[in-house]
Amino acid sequence: MSRWVPTKKEKYGVAIYNYDARGEEELSLQIGDTVHILETYEDWYRGHRLRRKSKKGIFPACYIHLKEATVEGSGQKETVIPTELPLVQEVTTTLREWATIWRDLYVGDKREMFNSVRDMIYDLIEWRSQILSGTLPQDELTELKQRVTSKIDYGNKYLDLDLVVRDKDGNILDPELTSTISLFRAHEAASKQIEDRIQEEKVKIERAWSSILDIIFTLVNVVCKIGEDAEVLMSLYDPVESKFISENYLVKWSSSGLVKDIDQLHNLRAVFTDLGSEDLKREKISFVCQIVRVGRMELRDNNTKKLTSGLRRPFGVAVMDVTDIITGKMDDEDKQHFIPFHVFLGQFAFTPSSPNSAPLLFASNASPGLWVTLKLLPGDIHQIRKDFPHLVDRSTAVARKMGFPEIIMPGDVRNDIYVTLVQGDFDKGSKTTPKNVEVTMSVYDEDGKKLENVIFPGAGDEGINEYKSVIYYQVKQPRWFETIKVAIPIEDVNRSHLRFTFRHRSSQDSKDKSEKIFALSFVKLMRYDGTTLRDGEHDLIVYKAEAKKMEDSSLYLNLPATKLELEEKGYSTTGKSTQNLGNCTISKDSFQISTLVCSTKLTQNVDLLGLLKWRSNTSLLQQNLRQLMKVEGGEVVKFLQDTLDALFNIMMENSDSDTFDTLVFDALVFIIGLIADRKFQHFNPVLETYIRKHFSATLAYMKLTKVLKNYVDNAEKLTEQLLKAMKALEYIFKFIVRSRVLFNQYVLIHTHAHIILLPLMTDQLKFHLEKREELKACCQLLSDILEVLYRKDVVRNTIALILVVGRITVFILKTFSVLQDFLMETFIMFKDLIGKNVYPSDWVIMNMMQNKVFLRAINQYAAVLNKKFLDQTNFELQLWNNYFHLAVAFLTQESLQLENFSSDKRVKIFHKYQDMRRQIGFEIRDMWYNLGPHKIKFIPEMVGPILEMTLVPEIELRKATIPIFFDMMQCEFHFTCSFQRFENEIITKLDHEVEGGRGDEQYKVLFQKITSSLWWFVCSERLLDYRTIMHDENKENRMSCTVNVLNFYKEIDREEMYIRYLYKLCDLHKECDNYTEAAYTLLLHAKLLKWSDEQCAAHLTQRDGYQATTQGQLKDQLYQQIINYFDKGKMWEEAIILGKELAEQYENEMFDFEQLSASLRKQAQFYENIVKVIRPKPDYFAVGYYGMGFPSFLRNKMFIYRGKEYERREDFEARLLTQFPNAEKMKTTTPPSEDTKCSSGQYIQCFTVKPILDLPAKFQNKPVSEQIVSFYTVNEVHKFQYSRPVRKGEKDPDNEFANMWIERTTYTTAYKLPGILRWFEVKSVSTEISPLENAIETMQLTNEKISSMVQRHLADPNLPINPLSMLLNGIVDPAVMGGFTNYEKAFFNDKYMQEHPEDLEKIEKLKDLIAWQIPHLAEGVRIHGEKVTEALRPFHDRLEACFKQLREKVEKQYGAKTLVRAFTYLIFLYSSESFNLK
Repeated sequence: MSRWVPTKKEKYGVAIYNYDARGEEELSLQIGDTVHILETYEDWYRGHRLRRKSKKGIFPACYIHLKEATVEGSGQKETVIPTELPLVQEVTTTLREWATIWRDLYVGDKREMFNSVRDMIYDLIEWRSQILSGTLPQDELTELKQRVTSKIDYGNKYLDLDLVVRDKDGNILDPELTSTISLFRAHEAASKQIEDRIQEEKVKIERAWSSILDIIFTLVNVVCKIGEDAEVLMSLYDPVESKFISENYLVKWSSSGLVKDIDQLHNLRAVFTDLGSEDLKREKISFVCQIVRVGRMELRDNNTKKLTSGLRRPFGVAVMDVTDIITGKMDDEDKQHFIPFHVFLGQFAFTPSSPNSAPLLFASNASPGLWVTLKLLPGDIHQIRKDFPHLVDRSTAVARKMGFPEIIMPGDVRNDIYVTLVQGDFDKGSKTTPKNVEVTMSVYDEDGKKLENVIFPGAGDEGINEYKSVIYYQVKQPRWFETIKVAIPIEDVNRSHLRFTFRHRSSQDSKDKSEKIFALSFVKLMRYDGTTLRDGEHDLIVYKAEAKKMEDSSLYLNLPATKLELEEKGYSTTGKSTQNLGNCTISKDSFQISTLVCSTKLTQNVDLLGLLKWRSNTSLLQQNLRQLMKVEGGEVVKFLQDTLDALFNIMMENSDSDTFDTLVFDALVFIIGLIADRKFQHFNPVLETYIRKHFSATLAYMKLTKVLKNYVDNAEKLTEQLLKAMKALEYIFKFIVRSRVLFNQYVLIHTHAHIILLPLMTDQLKFHLEKREELKACCQLLSDILEVLYRKDVVRNTIALILVVGRITVFILKTFSVLQDFLMETFIMFKDLIGKNVYPSDWVIMNMMQNKVFLRAINQYAAVLNKKFLDQTNFELQLWNNYFHLAVAFLTQESLQLENFSSDKRVKIFHKYQDMRRQIGFEIRDMWYNLGPHKIKFIPEMVGPILEMTLVPEIELRKATIPIFFDMMQCEFHFTCSFQRFENEIITKLDHEVEGGRGDEQYKVLFQKITSSLWWFVCSERLLDYRTIMHDENKENRMSCTVNVLNFYKEIDREEMYIRYLYKLCDLHKECDNYTEAAYTLLLHAKLLKWSDEQCAAHLTQRDGYQATTQGQLKDQLYQQIINYFDKGKMWEEAIILGKELAEQYENEMFDFEQLSASLRKQAQFYENIVKVIRPKPDYFAVGYYGMGFPSFLRNKMFIYRGKEYERREDFEARLLTQFPNAEKMKTTTPPSEDTKCSSGQYIQCFTVKPILDLPAKFQNKPVSEQIVSFYTVNEVHKFQYSRPVRKGEKDPDNEFANMWIERTTYTTAYKLPGILRWFEVKSVSTEISPLENAIETMQLTNEKISSMVQRHLADPNLPINPLSMLLNGIVDPAVMGGFTNYEKAFFNDKYMQEHPEDLEKIEKLKDLIAWQIPHLAEGVRIHGEKVTEALRPFHDRLEACFKQLREKVEKQYGAKTLVRAFTYLIFLYSSESFNLK
């Protein structure tokens, strides 16, 4: 049977698809996750993600792309290290980190930052692909690495991420292998470098936008029936100067009428780049499109013989004037331009000499053409890729300008040679007609080896081995004007040459195969003097020889290539006969090409070349230095770094002679003067970068200062030279200063110098430190010494090192003669350094290095404390106190709070440094227990720091340190028999820390386990609940927790904290416009005050707005505020009560009749509002929160909520579910099961409850207005009912009332509503109501309804009659009158009375209620008769008849009742408590 086996090669891979685990044994993966593979079985792997090693699982092998990795260790300790380049790994990690932030920016709608991060991510992805491709030359790869690290560092700074410090090669520094001084300086340098890069980026952008332009071109469609495959070549052209400006953009078109590469469909786009201000000044610029068909010699040739194919033949040309687009006069990227084609009639191509007359050479035809779009973009190619990613991406072809841009950015390496086939003249020889000549161009080295893929016919096409020209049919003097780019590696240029072979092509395939190369031309790319082939036209010699001999480069390379060379060697070029040169014959044929070299590495200037290669001929050195001043400036700045290197090498390698010093100095002044020229001022950054990074002449400062001094000393004779030097003085001194710095560094590293310098330096250090002067310089010098001694390339001198340490130590001992003072000062200094955040927060490595040093030092000092200062005689309280405060400050500093960091950063820090908080926390615990009897001296002062330490969310640390609290209590109880001081301090500090956002659920659980016997655990529980939701958007949760906290402080009589939380609650209510609840909250504060002149304690005046010195004054102001809130909440009854109390004080105690008058006017207004203003009645809702997913203050509890005005239950439920989006609404009103309560989910139960009226005694049994009474139906209530029908036994089809029971639940709240909250927790008591009791309740409610309707009509004769009509008809109608009959059948029979003898009294009650209904109905029918209209008179007559019949029946069976005072009865119904049914 197969089983899981450990993998051997498949160890590391990347997920290329998302995979969702379908079981606990499987591992979920996301695209890009890296995995460590441990085992394999069939098509599955088992392993873990590298970013979460604790979770192992299985996953499909086909979801993983395997990668190379190094395996270290085995078994449980096995680890994999990817073998990718470190930079690639860094880019991958960076992209993951940025992607998370990018997603957050999108969610937060921070569009500007989102777009910036997107551009940076796209750049890194593109560059990472280029690095991984492995196809870049070394110099380009180095440059790309620099761009990548710059982008990463810039992006980290932009996103406030950690600073990455690197060595000179761009690799991340390892702090373990770097000295502290070097690490600090690397951070300084990195920060400055990033700031400089940001500034350079801004300057670069501004410069690029102002100086460099691009045209983005899109080929929409070619509307032309060619019939064969074709090549479409597009470029920019200057018709005035008759020359092409740009490379060709090549698109290969198929015979079917579509682009040949179908992937390019709808994406035929190119950028014509590097256009500058000079191009804007051109009088005219045209866009030219040439079509070359690839196929037969003649399209119309339908000969049955086999025809030659693959021939490049001219087909047509299209020309469009784009001057307005380039100059910015036309800017519409969406506009499509149609350019008509002109198809060839003759055998002439589009030539630079006749651009304006070009259409005359072709047949005019309006239908064929091409559709294009063109748009001008500012900036170089890098800039537009960043700014216009929707237009320019990696797939966009780049057609460069044939020539240098006006600005050559630092690091812009280019090595392009443009070759144009101009024209030829070929004799027809033995043929009767001129030849169909095809030119084939290829590149060979001097050994005859062909260079592959170095010829580029146009942008957008791959490199090819050879290029075949267009064929002109039977033309003796063909003119091609075809331009091809040749890109050869720099190191191969000096050995390479271009070879051109000529062949006659026949239209018939059989004849074509027999045609051989009939002639050859060539040209070397490097001239005899080492310069590159000159720009311009070259008249090449056409050689004839046997075909096989032409393939041997050794036979022709020694021959002259051009007619100019032939003349220089003394041969005639005008003879009509052929000339023999070795194995080759010079034919009478002619062939011309033109070349243009665009290279930052190859020069065509012999004087500059002589300087750059000065070692090859030192005898010409003086001449080369003088000739440099005559070289054209553009050529010099192209080779700026190479030229400067050569100058300083000449100076240094001839240091024993002063011969060249002046010449080099003058040359340097010349170059600096060039850079200062406005034409080349954009090369300033290049010169600055050279001085800072590439300049290495350590002794140049001596030479430069010597020459400069000579010029100054001999100013009269050397006036001109001195004047030029003065203009270049800024950069001359920059070179001098940099050289001196390099020299100093070299001297410090030199082995023998230490013996001489160290004693001198330490003497100076001691001298200045004792005098407390030049402290910054001393610190710098000391760090330099330590840095040099740390380096591995320095031979360690033990005596010297001891000398340094010894001298400094002696100084320290003199300053701190007593160890106690030394430790005291050190603790204070360390704590000060930790508190000040010496290093920026993004210097993570430096901060962690500092913390590592601090931790080691603090632990060593702890050992000294235990050894020297613990016994009774030497114990020093302040010293120990300082130690504890330092240790806690170290533990709680921001840079060590790992939980605040991203997961990647947390893993990195923990892997390298562990969790230092745990280490120092355990040390603090041990030090506390070591104190023994001295502990009491630290209580309560150390309670706060220890509490702060325990609140750090590290579980092992908490387990170790929370027991210290119990030890403190025991200690205080042992000495004082109480723990009052500890109690007061812990509550105060806990409140302060929690309010600052400290503590969590885990802390509460741990606290409960460890200190469960402490009564003040309640405090921590409630405070931590409060902390959990203090920043919650749900204000209701915050209100609940605030009430819990203030109730606790009330219980333990902490009045000042109780009042503080009262105001927090009041503020929350005001934010929600809960003015009634805000008033009740403030009233709790007012009740703590007396109507007296007793002085106000500080804690009583919690708000600055209250200007009161006595309690009476403060209470007065509070009452005014509370009355105002009650008024806003329409709680005028409550406002009147307080107003009366105030009026009593104004009248009888304060004698402030003016305030009394105002108070009475307010009361009068409130009374009027009660009667006249209609107040909406809010509904009440019972809400249960079930499941462990809710916070502890809600979990498995039920509350009664007071709804908002006009709020329906559906709206209230929606509001609840918005607060708890993961909660599930329960569909029943029955109590939930225990499984539901213990589940991990959230379940909400919600239903409407009816408040039970609790009418004040003064209104009972009295005629009171309904407006007054209705207030108490929904206010000042604390009992609520919910009823639902329950059927017991079998259903009786004839009488449904017989087994209809009612289940009624009464909910009682601890406080009346409204109160300080809009909800309170409830206690419930359930009661079942029997069918008979249900019938009694139904009759009672019906009678109340009739009475209420009657009284309303008596009070207001204008009320509409329709509701009364419906109510009366529903009762007296014979169809409904069966209600009485059902009650009689169900309850008024002998069987029921015998079975339920205990219900006889209730049966009599029901009969009595039936009888009492008649007088109410009679009054209603009477009113109805008075108000009924003539139209409804028949309805009323029938109503009276039915009522008469009903009345007779009821009075006969149950007796007649007389209604004496209907109004009194109504009040009786309101005020009587619910009928005692049991």
